[in-house]
Amino acid sequence: MRTAVRILQRVLGAVPLLLALVIATFVFVRMIPGDPVDILLGQGGNVSAAEVAALRQSLGLDEPIQVQLARFLRGLLEGDLGHSFWQRQPVARLLVTTLPATVELALAALFFALAIGIPVGILSAVRPGSLLDRLAMATSFLGISMPAFWAGLMLMFLFAVKLRWLPSVGRLDPALDLRPVTGFLVLDSLLTGNWPALRSALSHLVLPGLTLGLELMAIVARVMRSSMLEALQQDYIRFARAKGVSGWSAVLRHALPNALVPTVTVVGLQMGVLLGGNMVVETVFAWPGLGRLVVGAIFARDYAVVQGAVLLYAATFVLANLLVDILYAYLNPKLSL
Repeated sequence: MRTAVRILQRVLGAVPLLLALVIATFVFVRMIPGDPVDILLGQGGNVSAAEVAALRQSLGLDEPIQVQLARFLRGLLEGDLGHSFWQRQPVARLLVTTLPATVELALAALFFALAIGIPVGILSAVRPGSLLDRLAMATSFLGISMPAFWAGLMLMFLFAVKLRWLPSVGRLDPALDLRPVTGFLVLDSLLTGNWPALRSALSHLVLPGLTLGLELMAIVARVMRSSMLEALQQDYIRFARAKGVSGWSAVLRHALPNALVPTVTVVGLQMGVLLGGNMVVETVFAWPGLGRLVVGAIFARDYAVVQGAVLLYAATFVLANLLVDILYAYLNPKLSL
């Protein structure tokens, strides 16, 4: 009961921060050069001033900014994120439609990062200074410093163009028919028993997932190595080995849970980055997710979509930090929420 109350307090404490972020986004997005009315009507000379004024009035852009802000906040309290200028749909519907693709891509990136980064970090810590350690750290430094768009293009060129092992764009083979259930194609394929669609969805996830997870993979490997080296030098590890516990048993059963605490911190913070910083990757691989939607909304000066996406990204960061704190208390019972 006490834990639930503290979690509720943390969530409520984030509300003022989210409100301030929404207001700042509302103001700053309107300071970007460009007028959505000009973009919608085109900047040719065949549009009359009356048409421009009529469209501006229908979109509510002729009112003072404080009036527009008050109307937006009032709608936000009612659960209304507004309507897209460009796509003529409710923003909530657009977010719900594109979010599953982004979440699926982020989970794939997280899977690659943890499945490769944690074992590499453990092996590097167990054999410090070895050829494997030096090679792993050099590769991780390359993964941190390489831009995502460049890594994506190189992976696409190698595995899609040259080797033809994997598809390069989209989420599913256009020739396949998959009945939508949840919006998550891998899950929908399992629920409907469509195995060709499952193979296609998984193969489409590999290249963008690797590209998005490359930086996190490198960070996890370096943090895991550092924390594992520190854990292996603690007295309880020496005591466990003195009692006859085998080397790998001491590493995995005793050192690993303590070494995971810094890794959980990094992964928790990066989860928000995976969901909110995937615009470049989704654009490179033509992935129909939230990041690609936001890029199009920025170019179209679609204020409502940008505001709704920023609010969703901010809520994701808050939730990720809360989950990290809960995992802290689980991994280390001496810490309290």
